[in-house]
This record gives sequence, C-alpha cells and structure tokens, in this order.
Amino acid sequence: MQLEKQTLQFLKDLKENNNREWFTDFKSRFTEAQNNAKALYKQVEENLNKHDEIDKFKLFRIYRDVRFSKDKTPYKTHFGGSFHRKKPELRGGYYLHISPGDSFVAGGFWEPNKEDLFRIRKEFEVDASEIREILKEKNYIKHFGGKLEGDELKTAPKGFDKQHPDIDLIRKKGYIAIQRFSDKEVLAPEFLTKVDDAFKALRPFFDYMSDVLTTNLNGESILD
Repeated sequence: MQLEKQTLQFLKDLKENNNREWFTDFKSRFTEAQNNAKALYKQVEENLNKHDEIDKFKLFRIYRDVRFSKDKTPYKTHFGGSFHRKKPELRGGYYLHISPGDSFVAGGFWEPNKEDLFRIRKEFEVDASEIREILKEKNYIKHFGGKLEGDELKTAPKGFDKQHPDIDLIRKKGYIAIQRFSDKEVLAPEFLTKVDDAFKALRPFFDYMSDVLTTNLNGESILD
C-alpha cells in the first residue's frame, strides 16, 4: 500500500485551482485521491494497532469551514488524519499530514485541556529529568531531532517561577514531536514503514506522559 502520484498531483492542482467550479469539474479525481488516502490511513491504523491501542481514527474532511476565516478558499489542499490512543489509561495522539512539499507525521498533545496542561507543568516543575532523558534518546533524536514543538507563552504561566531551570518546557502550551518528509519519500514504497518507525519512536514519550496524566504528584493513580 502506498500513496499514488496522482493523489499528490491532485492536491497540487487543487492548490492552484481552489474554487468550487474547478472542484466540481474534477470531482472524480478527488474521489480517486480520497479513496487512495483512506486506504493509506487505514493501513497506518492497522500498523499502529500492532504495537499500540487506537480507539479512534478520523480522516478530516477536505471542505474548509470559512465562516470565521479571512481565507475564503473552500477546500483544504492536504489530507490529514488523527489516531487517538485508548483512554483513559493511554494518552496522546498520532497525526499524519499529506501535502505537496509539506508532509509530516506528528505525535503528542496539541491542545491539552487546562487540567492536563497544569499537571504536566507541575511535573516538570518538580522534576524534568525523565523527560529530558527521553528527548536525548537516540531513536527520538533520529526522528524528531530531540525537540518538542508547539505554541508557548512568552513568559512563565501564572504561579510558576520564570527563572525555573526548566521554564522552556513549563511555558509550552502543547507538546508535539514532528518529523517531515519530502514528496519523494511520501511516494516511495517504504513510506508507511517510515511513518510507523516514527510513531514507534514516540512510545517512551507517550508512556511517560500517560503515567504523569494518570497519577497525582504523589504518584497515586487518579483512575477509577
């Protein structure tokens, strides 16, 4: 199973002709591209379930919600799909983005709710040594450059010391690992293997964060 050249080409053409008239005229091309993408994402989910537990998969619609956007183009020019781990004991999620010149996999916590975000920050405030070690692991560096990406505050969150030695982690609003791929890599037969290898490299990070988010600061389980 692999992404077909015509699927990526459709997205390129859509970017240059992002209007309803063109889309209607080439609806059959969209259907073919979408079916190819669905099959690709389904295989990603099957691969994930061999080493993790996915309880929800979502392939996002191509139609944009333009009600509150300055950009009124009606269609997304990418395919995106998310894979959520089984809650409440497993936390975090995976994401695969297919777009000409901007394809990537990502995993982590995009917009954690305020309770989870506070719990993560408090953990880092007490002791960030474990997450630092995870970010230094060879496999994590190979796929994600040893970094956690995501939006962050300019200063310390309320109630936290802006001089804290781990303030770079504490001020983040999300914790995301990203690996990017060229179009050549996306179209190669081994692309899904590379995607799955990247997701496997996230496991120590997910195991750690799941432990944090299912316990209090005393290490006691908060699960029923």
